[in-house]
Amino acid sequence: MRFSRMLLPTLREAPADAEVISHRLMIRAGMIRKVAAGIYNLLPLGLRVIQKVEGIVRSEMNRAGGQEVMMPLVLPAELWKESGRWEEYGKELLRLQDRHGREFCLGPTHEEIITDMVRGTLRSYRDLPKNIYQIQTKFRDEIRPRFGLMRGREFIMKDAYSFHADDDSAEKEYRNMYDAYSRIFDRCGLSFRAVEAETGTIGGRFSHEFMVLAETGEDAIATCNSCDYAANTERAQTRQPEKKAAIPSDLKAVEAVRTPGKKSVEDVSAFLKVTPARFIKTLIYETDKGIVAALVRGDHELNEFKLKRELDLAFARLAGEQKVREATKAPSGFAGPIGLDVKIYADFSVRGMSGAVTGANESDTHFVNVCAERDFKADYADLRVVRDGDVCPRCSGTLRIKRGIEVGHIFKLGTKYSEKMGATFLDEQGKSRPIVMGCYGIGIGRTAAASIEQNHDESGIIWPKPLSPFACEVVPVNVKDEGTVKAAEALYSALNDAGIDCLLDDRDERAGVKFKDADLIGIPVRVAVGERNLKEGMVEIKERKHAEVKLVKVSEAAEEVRRLAGRS
Repeated sequence: MRFSRMLLPTLREAPADAEVISHRLMIRAGMIRKVAAGIYNLLPLGLRVIQKVEGIVRSEMNRAGGQEVMMPLVLPAELWKESGRWEEYGKELLRLQDRHGREFCLGPTHEEIITDMVRGTLRSYRDLPKNIYQIQTKFRDEIRPRFGLMRGREFIMKDAYSFHADDDSAEKEYRNMYDAYSRIFDRCGLSFRAVEAETGTIGGRFSHEFMVLAETGEDAIATCNSCDYAANTERAQTRQPEKKAAIPSDLKAVEAVRTPGKKSVEDVSAFLKVTPARFIKTLIYETDKGIVAALVRGDHELNEFKLKRELDLAFARLAGEQKVREATKAPSGFAGPIGLDVKIYADFSVRGMSGAVTGANESDTHFVNVCAERDFKADYADLRVVRDGDVCPRCSGTLRIKRGIEVGHIFKLGTKYSEKMGATFLDEQGKSRPIVMGCYGIGIGRTAAASIEQNHDESGIIWPKPLSPFACEVVPVNVKDEGTVKAAEALYSALNDAGIDCLLDDRDERAGVKFKDADLIGIPVRVAVGERNLKEGMVEIKERKHAEVKLVKVSEAAEEVRRLAGRS
């Protein structure tokens, strides 16, 4: 492809609203252009990268036994109402009506549609298992779309769904997809980790996210330095104490102290001259099972996902001022577990605390000398957010917190959708049973953007070879020199004939402009053809990820490029 023929509008500066590296570089490299908030045109260079990702995904999904279909973007409301998600999904579901007043939505995901497709079709255990996938546009009406293709409202996704007669079969396919996803991201040339994760609005019993490791990642993940344990911090566990702590024999009695106007852990700790780690923080939550109190150490954060999972809650939210006063008889900021007449749940780290500080359920008052084992009763569980340096829950190793970008997510759905929507089959005894399902998604655009977040420098993108829009770029330094143009055209033809997808920068621009654009676009191999080197029968070859430039004979240039372009 010739640069002069491409729609490739590179920019020296990025728009002010481009917040992250991938967003800025995809705009500057002429890959995307904004249409509306969270909605982008894919220009030719950007589409080439997306097609590279799709090709790898499609290849590995087919290898893993998936069958490709295409489902519609516009989905009827009645199917979403069957599953109960028409209201549950919230405002991210963009609803619309046709000319007859019938309700539809733009598909953010396709569990309902695929379940409708297979019910009545997969009738017997002999028809199972099946794995069906699509690569298609989705729409989620994000409240704050940002970061370009990383968090858009309209995006391309590979979503797959598997159907099984029992949990054992579903478990086997989950592992099959786990392995397929690992191959996909390996082939994309990405550094990633598969981590345990929450299931969110999709549902199901457990899931894994595939995270591309990058300092700019939105998500925090905990990884062990000694074993393969890794989890999103929403899910990551802490080590449970082996036994209860003893009550110290010299412990003083609980004493109420005045703390006028001091509500936060930081303010009370400073006022009483104790560290936040000596504080027991009491949080009052409103849930579908009533008001509960959740306790964590003052220097820890409560993990609401763990609280909901431990109590099997449909929802949990911090109680407002009125509810707090009803539960504690005091304003917000002075809640404590002693004498509290609600169900109390405490993180394991609270169990061994003595000589602690808590709210006294009285305005401007706190208790000191509190002992968890002596002064209140609580149900203990793992309720806090893990921190860097915590002990791994699986071994004696240390957890490290890293940043990651979610590019894939696999779920074991169970029978959540099949039961609600009547997707059943007849087992070997002729008994009707709900189909067991799995769900597996990959963000195609997010994968491309995450690759840039992981692979760039101050000059631009550094594409992993499998995702690069072109394998190499030939740059004639001066297109007004006939010999330079002739040599560049010959090399360009030889590379294309050898099956090397090549970009020829045939623009009448200064060499510096061309080299800057080449670095910005990030194609793995650049060949500079210049008059001075040609006199010696040489051309310059440079790999984008390395600073070194080497001279190669013109007669050997095509073979050298082919070697470099094929090397990972």
